[in-house]
Amino acid sequence: MNMASPLPGLARALHPLASPPSAAPWNRDELADLLGDATPVEAAVLVGLVPRDDGLQVLLTRRTDSLRHHAGQVSFPGGRIEPDDASAVAAALREAQEEIGVAPSLVAPIGFLDPMLTVTGFRVLPVVARVDPGYVAIPDPNEVDDVFEVDLDFLLAPESLQRIGMDYRGRVRHVLEFHRAPRAPQYRIWGVTAAILFNLRERLAGAGGATP
Repeated sequence: MNMASPLPGLARALHPLASPPSAAPWNRDELADLLGDATPVEAAVLVGLVPRDDGLQVLLTRRTDSLRHHAGQVSFPGGRIEPDDASAVAAALREAQEEIGVAPSLVAPIGFLDPMLTVTGFRVLPVVARVDPGYVAIPDPNEVDDVFEVDLDFLLAPESLQRIGMDYRGRVRHVLEFHRAPRAPQYRIWGVTAAILFNLRERLAGAGGATP
């Protein structure tokens, strides 16, 4: 499989694989009063980019309604970093194989986005990777209800994303949400997943990468 980056400017927009980011999560101030001094649980997700004839796609899942965290939400494959995982990349690859049946041999990691916190107490490190378009998804029915793709051009377009303010525990907080995605209008892409995609867009723009 071609290991090259699927998007011009992508590699220079990311933290290199050899130097995982150690800085505080970029959204820390938004959640600091909710999480207090608790140490976040380290986690990793796979931001899979799939090259198709009609453009790059982002690989997403819908979580089952029975999960403890983020049930029923659109998410990237991923989960906590276990003691046996050699790295965040290894954790993201393992989770992708367990959750949607994509073997590590079909995934070419490129780099990291910025770490972020979740309201459920995880410090998530997104691993951006190229996914072989010949993959066949085999979702674990205990964790994943559906596997689908959304056009990256749509997700990078500023007009596709809205910032919603809401009162929660004594202050206004902001949640990101995408308008109906052309390939998956039935799903709401919001919260952590939308924030990770926003971070990708911002890093591409800052590095002079190709964005719509």
